[in-house]
Amino acid sequence: MRSTPFILVAALLAALPLAVTGCTNPHTPAGHEGYVFEDPRVLGEGGFRGVVRGPGNYGVSAFRNRVIHIDTRPATYTEQFAILVKDDLNVAFSVHAVMKAEDGQVQSVVETFGGPHWYDRYVREPLRTIVRQSVQQYSSRELKAERDEIAATIEASLGEYLESAPFEVVRLAVGNIDYPPVVSQAVEKKLAARQLLEEKETQREIARRDAEIRIEEAKGIAEAQKIINATLTPNYLQHEAIEAQKTMADAPNHTTVYIPVGPNGLPLVHTR
Repeated sequence: MRSTPFILVAALLAALPLAVTGCTNPHTPAGHEGYVFEDPRVLGEGGFRGVVRGPGNYGVSAFRNRVIHIDTRPATYTEQFAILVKDDLNVAFSVHAVMKAEDGQVQSVVETFGGPHWYDRYVREPLRTIVRQSVQQYSSRELKAERDEIAATIEASLGEYLESAPFEVVRLAVGNIDYPPVVSQAVEKKLAARQLLEEKETQREIARRDAEIRIEEAKGIAEAQKIINATLTPNYLQHEAIEAQKTMADAPNHTTVYIPVGPNGLPLVHTR
């Protein structure tokens, strides 16, 4: 009958090849931190073993070590909203939060905040609540005008919420704000009416200028007629008639006969 020590030694020798063939060397890529933990089969106790900062390896071990990678680079998380604002309009917009897990906090991230799913489990719903509370106090017009200020308020509130958590808000922005179709159509109609009004005003100004030009032209014609009428005196007409007769008399083949019927031998000029 074999003794108990012999049986234990035999069991250990039988398990040794299994342990050797199960050696692990967890690797973590650049931009990540690795949470190394033991997943025991025959030997070991399991649980947290250490941290690997990428790029790097944890080291060869006979234990069944595994690694959970946490990305420590900034990443953008986008949330879509459709919120009823202060003037009872349902306004659609997006919020873009650039966030990251803090360096050296991989154990806390994995054990307390959901590991790689930390945003979904710890940040998403609180962020959405902060956005709703921040936006509902504005009207639709104010929301678009104060977009940068609203983004700063949301970022500050989110930063306060994450103060005791191993996460950092790098930047936050409010995206394009879309009004309901009825509002967009009303704005388009208003812009079209304004353009039409401006066009009519331009036409009115052109007509006014044209009228001013015609008035000035009429004034010029009246002034010219006034000058002409003042110039046509009897003496002037007599002088012009004599000059015309002299010119005609000197002309070759002249056959016109002038009969002086007016005063001083001039043609009779009838005036009214």
